[in-house]
Amino acid sequence: MKKTILSLLAVATFGAGAAASAAPANECSVSVAEKPLVMRLGKDEFRIAFGVNGDHCPSAGCSGYITYKASWKTEDGATRTDRKLLSYAVPGGSQRSIAVDRHYFDTAEGRHTTDVVDVSVEDVSCTHAVAMR
Repeated sequence: MKKTILSLLAVATFGAGAAASAAPANECSVSVAEKPLVMRLGKDEFRIAFGVNGDHCPSAGCSGYITYKASWKTEDGATRTDRKLLSYAVPGGSQRSIAVDRHYFDTAEGRHTTDVVDVSVEDVSCTHAVAMR
């Protein structure tokens, strides 16, 4: 009896391992379209928009994070670089989406006019969407 249970357990474990290794690596893949769009809303307030190409998302959609750096400068010459993390989602049935981040870049709470010098994408993660119930 013990041998039968151990044999069944071994077959179940081996079968699960074989099924997992037979699955494709990671079918989820996205990219950021072109350069991010930077919109000034005030002296130090900006929106940064990223176009997300989800041509290789599963049919249920996908989501993830965009890691990017924003370099900026105040009118008095102070410069900074902020590293940010922004979530995005590409709904099922879509091939594109947009993710927008809100920023206030200043060293003195709105006393300076700031300029965004550069925005560069460092990484884009991708995970399969979870079905909504």
